[in-house]
Amino acid sequence: MKLSNSFFYTLRENAKDEDSVSSNLLVRAGMIKKLSNGIYMIMPMGKRVLANIEHVVRDEMDKHGAQELLMPALIPEDVYVSSGRRESFGSNMFALKDRYDKKYVLGPTHEELFAMAAAMDGKSWKDFPYNLYQIQTKYRDETRPRYGLIRVREFIMKDAYTFDKDEAGLDVAYMNMYDAYNKIFDRLGLNYKIVKADTGLMGGLLSEEYQAISSIGEDIVVGCDHCDFSSNEEITEVVDTLEDDNSPELEMEKIYTPNAGTIEEVSAFLGKEPSDFVKTLIYNADGNLVAFVLPGDRELNETKAGKLLNAIELNLATPEEVKEATGARIGFAGPVGLKLPVYMDRQVAHKKNFIVGANEDDHHLKNVNLKDFKPEVIADLSMVREGDLCPKCGGHLTFEHGIEVGNLFKLGTKYSKAMNLMYSDQNNQLQPVWMGSYGIGLERCMAAVADQHHDESGLIWPDNLAPFRAALVIVSMKDAKQVEEAQKLYEYAASKGYEVLLDDRTERAGVKFKDMELIGIPHRITLGKGVASGMAEYVRREDGVKTEIALEDLPALLDEIYAK
Repeated sequence: MKLSNSFFYTLRENAKDEDSVSSNLLVRAGMIKKLSNGIYMIMPMGKRVLANIEHVVRDEMDKHGAQELLMPALIPEDVYVSSGRRESFGSNMFALKDRYDKKYVLGPTHEELFAMAAAMDGKSWKDFPYNLYQIQTKYRDETRPRYGLIRVREFIMKDAYTFDKDEAGLDVAYMNMYDAYNKIFDRLGLNYKIVKADTGLMGGLLSEEYQAISSIGEDIVVGCDHCDFSSNEEITEVVDTLEDDNSPELEMEKIYTPNAGTIEEVSAFLGKEPSDFVKTLIYNADGNLVAFVLPGDRELNETKAGKLLNAIELNLATPEEVKEATGARIGFAGPVGLKLPVYMDRQVAHKKNFIVGANEDDHHLKNVNLKDFKPEVIADLSMVREGDLCPKCGGHLTFEHGIEVGNLFKLGTKYSKAMNLMYSDQNNQLQPVWMGSYGIGLERCMAAVADQHHDESGLIWPDNLAPFRAALVIVSMKDAKQVEEAQKLYEYAASKGYEVLLDDRTERAGVKFKDMELIGIPHRITLGKGVASGMAEYVRREDGVKTEIALEDLPALLDEIYAK
């Protein structure tokens, strides 16, 4: 591609409304442009990178026996009502009506449609197994889009679904996709970890995430300093290390704690440690108020709490709801005498003579014990902390930030039962199909690679993802010899099927060099003053190493670059 007659631009200044290094660089490199919050244009250079990522994904999916199809994005709402997920998605789903007032949604995910498609060739046990996938746009009305392409409202996703006659078949299909995903993310050049994760709205038997390690990652990837334990923070067990308090139980006493509504304020007021307190949090779970009780130095894990209650929506109660339920403002709730279901973290069971809110403004109760209230359930409800003991080996947990770029789900029979996807077994009995689901966010991959592969000068794309592997830069368009040699090399590349970028603009050499660095071209061949003596300059973007090379050796250099 010749830049002189192509659509190409870069920005010298940082983007004002981007909140991550990767999104800022992608915008400056002219690869993406924000249209609205959470909605981006993919510009020509960015489209080439995205196409290369798509090629890697499609290549491995095809090699692992998956067949590609394409589902509609506009879907009758009844499809999600039938599966029971319309309510679960709630306002995250874009909804509209056609001219006949029929309700439609823009597909946030396609499990239901794949189950419907699978029914066309899933009548008998002899029809299995098979694997279907698509690469298509999804839509989700995110409350808070951020970090450029990481959390958006419209995004391209590869989603695949396997169909098997039994759980053993699903296990085989799952491991086949596991292998495909490892190869995909290795080929993308990502530093990633595979972690156990919450099944969330997808449901099912098992979920694992591919987390690209990143400073801007929204997820906490939990590891161990002694073993290979890896998990998402949301589901990591807090190992119960507290020992029973064998001190005698004291008489409960109400104390005056003016304007001390937080653990820190009450701790300072009473001269106690946060671990001496037990806090009570009031939540609204699907329209019903409930209370969670946990140690004062721990945070509630809302994922664990939501799964315990099987809640679709779990939100902190409003100040008005707290006041109505407890008789006090926020900060003074406690489990004693509370007329709400109480769910208690298991670490509280070891405590004696602890301090709680008195359900009265500016008052707390001290010397509270388990006999003073009755929890509905005692369970692991706390958020894990860095340094906690590893549930697997007893080592200490470590934290890293990660971007979820892919996921694997063992769905089991959840969707096949909901969508009546059944087959006849060897005994002519109807059985539900066993399904697996496997997703990759292509634009997230693009952002994650940009986040991991850049320096102060710009992007550093791996060879197989770069918009062009090599750029030919003419230092002076006024020098006929430079132009002639560049054109000869460009024509050689074309004859071999190599897509190279020819910078034949009338810009200064410094501008051209900076642009090639910014957009992340891995290999740069500069045709400048040295051409007069039969020499050119070769620069590797990855390390900036410069090498003088004879003009007659340039075709062989291109052969080497494009042979990788």
